Amino acid sequence: METITASQPSEASPSLPVIYGAPEGQDARILADKARKLMPQDKVLVHIALDDTRISVLKECLSFFATDVEVLSLPAWDCLPYDRVSPNSEIVAERASVLCELLRWSREKVRRPKILLLTVNAALQKVTPRSALADAGFSVSKGGRLKQDELFSYLSSNGYIRTETVREPGEFAVRGGIIDLFPAGHEQPVRLDLFGDEIESIKHFDPMDQRSQNSIDHFSLTPATEFFLNDKTVSRFRSEYREFFGTVGGADPLYAAVSEHRRYNGMDHWMPLFFEEMQTVFDYLDGYELTQDHHSLQAQYERIDQIKDFYLTRKNLDEANKGKSAKDIAGKGLVYHPLPPECLYITETLLDGEILSPFKSPEGGKDSENATKAKNFIEERSNPEMDLLKSLAEYISHLRSNNLKVFISAYSEGSRGRLRAMMEQSGFANLKDCKNIKDCKALSTRETGLIILGLENGFVAHDIAVISEQDILGDRLTRTTKTRKRKSDNFVREVSSLQEGDLVIHSEHGLGRFTGLETLEAAGLKHDCAKLVYEGGDKLFVPIENIEVLSKYGSDDEAVSLDKLGGAGWQSRKARVKKDLLRIAEHLMKIAAARELKKGESLSVDNEIYNRFAATFPYAETDDQNKAIADVVEDMASGRPMDRLVCGDVGFGKTEVALRAAYVAAMDGAQVALIAPTTLLVRQHYMNFVERFKNTGLKIAQLSRFVTPRAAKATRDAMAKGEVNIVIGTHALLAKDVKFDHLGLMIIDEEQRFGVKQKERLKELRENVHILTLTATPIPRTLQMSLTGVKDMSIIATPPVDRMAIRTFVLPFDPMVIREAILREHYRGGQSFYVCPRIKDLEQVEETLRELVPEVSIVVAHGQMSSTELEDKMNAFVDKEYDVLIATNIIESGLDIPTANTMIVHRAEMFGLAQLYQIRGRIGRSKVRAYAYLTYEPNK
Repeated sequence: METITASQPSEASPSLPVIYGAPEGQDARILADKARKLMPQDKVLVHIALDDTRISVLKECLSFFATDVEVLSLPAWDCLPYDRVSPNSEIVAERASVLCELLRWSREKVRRPKILLLTVNAALQKVTPRSALADAGFSVSKGGRLKQDELFSYLSSNGYIRTETVREPGEFAVRGGIIDLFPAGHEQPVRLDLFGDEIESIKHFDPMDQRSQNSIDHFSLTPATEFFLNDKTVSRFRSEYREFFGTVGGADPLYAAVSEHRRYNGMDHWMPLFFEEMQTVFDYLDGYELTQDHHSLQAQYERIDQIKDFYLTRKNLDEANKGKSAKDIAGKGLVYHPLPPECLYITETLLDGEILSPFKSPEGGKDSENATKAKNFIEERSNPEMDLLKSLAEYISHLRSNNLKVFISAYSEGSRGRLRAMMEQSGFANLKDCKNIKDCKALSTRETGLIILGLENGFVAHDIAVISEQDILGDRLTRTTKTRKRKSDNFVREVSSLQEGDLVIHSEHGLGRFTGLETLEAAGLKHDCAKLVYEGGDKLFVPIENIEVLSKYGSDDEAVSLDKLGGAGWQSRKARVKKDLLRIAEHLMKIAAARELKKGESLSVDNEIYNRFAATFPYAETDDQNKAIADVVEDMASGRPMDRLVCGDVGFGKTEVALRAAYVAAMDGAQVALIAPTTLLVRQHYMNFVERFKNTGLKIAQLSRFVTPRAAKATRDAMAKGEVNIVIGTHALLAKDVKFDHLGLMIIDEEQRFGVKQKERLKELRENVHILTLTATPIPRTLQMSLTGVKDMSIIATPPVDRMAIRTFVLPFDPMVIREAILREHYRGGQSFYVCPRIKDLEQVEETLRELVPEVSIVVAHGQMSSTELEDKMNAFVDKEYDVLIATNIIESGLDIPTANTMIVHRAEMFGLAQLYQIRGRIGRSKVRAYAYLTYEPNK
């Protein structure tokens, strides 16, 4: 490990230590050691990391290796400087919570080592002054007294939003004496049950199904915003805004909104006008010392230059608009008066003069014994003659001979289970699960610890050795982060899913109309009830705690006849339905019996090699995904032909189900055919399969118009001879001249995109062949067959645990918004789609973008290009040779480019709703925030 100190110059600063050369994991241990040395001096260690990925790694490693160290990280805004959009509300709430926690740090004596982690962007951004947050906390305890009006006043003035149902941080809801709220910085929302002014109980609850969980005794509230809209701050804003920008007319929407105490999208960029002065995050710390990542200082100076560029762009546009009428500027959404950079960001002078002062750096010296990367078993993985796990056992023995305790890190609980199964099957003994370094150090010399830690590579230090899952099994494609798991079983479980006027079915009383909520008092207690109206105006009140007795009616027909409350009509219909259900059940039993008797090929694979393949999946599987995979593997091994539909939204992991099924079939000697509706989707599947199957020895081929006739003929000949294990193609696979030597599994992606003749051909191929159908939008007939049991069905309704919702904006075309959106994506290392409804629009859009955003590279693609040209351009975009892809809706189906997370739709009004849904589904397929801009012609 090399630590650059005063005697070893660090980039532009002669004094700031750099954590450089230490493997991941060991760098966290070094930071923890530094923090422990600073504790007697009542100082906090501040570490500036390059980006959010580094912060995520350091936090995870510190929580494992340094359980005695208190760690905070202040996130940066997820928008560009001088943007038109506000940062995400969750990030704002977390920032406010962290700043309040830093105030607590400054008020108490340092009793534990403390580390504050900052990204470059977070370090350079000014924050709310300490004085504004000094008394912003609000404590709530069970058995205490609480005046609702005081609580509501606090919540409203501190950025909390009142909603019908609480799901996200910064929200609260009121139902009589029950108050739900999601405190900023908390993992779970809380539910207060009041009797008058007394707090009878405080419980956590699940934000998805709204069910109460464990009881707690107290909690603390912190602001959900970094600035507040009260009389004092609004008055200061109005005065400062006029002082900076002169007389303001009624056409300035920001000024008008704040004057009315309303929040306005993007107003955060004028936060300095709400306070007398802004401060830096370093002002919150009474004593601190600094370290940083390698190259982070250079990144800080580059960020300062970038901020200046954004300011000048806005300033120049503001100057250009001065000759235009206020009405014209406001009508086109062009009003934007930018504040000088020094108001909201740290300048180069402040950075050099105060923050990077020599007095803010730890003393030099040897921090820790040198650490090296652990062995990567790449040679064993690529050589079939070598035994991977035998080599692992020998390496562990070598490490133990040097008196080192050995741990093996997995990415997730599922990965750890697979590693354990593989190792135990190969003769490993004494494997112990460990939660943190304390558990690991308690191991005997004969035991090996299995830990969950997202290290890409392991390391060997003077006292311990960590071997990562990636060292053993090979590359993972991404690093995942842990967030709240979402449940899939929240269909119609809350009153908030009903709108006034909706038709509903009561399990005992039949069809009625929901007309809203009413609070009734019974036996001295108040109950919130759903009010239902039946024939003749009869009313039924259903307590919301019994909401499960209601279900939505499948039609909104105003002419439908309501049931009579207490009448016999509903009961007689229920009796008829029961009779029909028994008849259908008998029919389904006959179908099921016939299918059970039908013989199919049993396909299975050895658990050890299957687990090794499954471990290369780059994400943590969701519960739904695991169940779908298990269903498919079980079907294929059952000895009867599988016919299963896997239904799930875009990006929910259906492809992984297909990959696992294909692996099982191909490794058991059967051929696999995957049919996709478009050539682009075929190419994408082909690349995914080649990447995942690269160390298996299986041969994979593709058939589409991207393949030359000679190569296609060679592929068909190889398929007939059994020399191709997996073939991926369009409907070309359904041609009469396509023959298989031993077809065992057919995978159909997006079945609804195939025509009638193609489906007839599919039926011919189904005899004794396992069929797996993947779709996000099944056609009614396929869905009906699945629901009635003719086809088996697995539903993947749970999004990946690290998936963030797409932020969608519908707005008139604004050149500055488009420029900001593309540059935001560009500067975070991503790519953008720009989708046009017509080919004739492409040339004009390309010309506009090249002039508007000269910093990025652009490529154009559409369906009328030759297959070679289209493939070359799409390949180049996938390989990140271009930053922006301008295309027609050829990208609508199935394309998965995780680095592309900004979507701009030109003339969105010319697309259908289903098209827009599919187009938007091309982004938001990784763990970063995705943005979709649906633009339309101004003044329309």
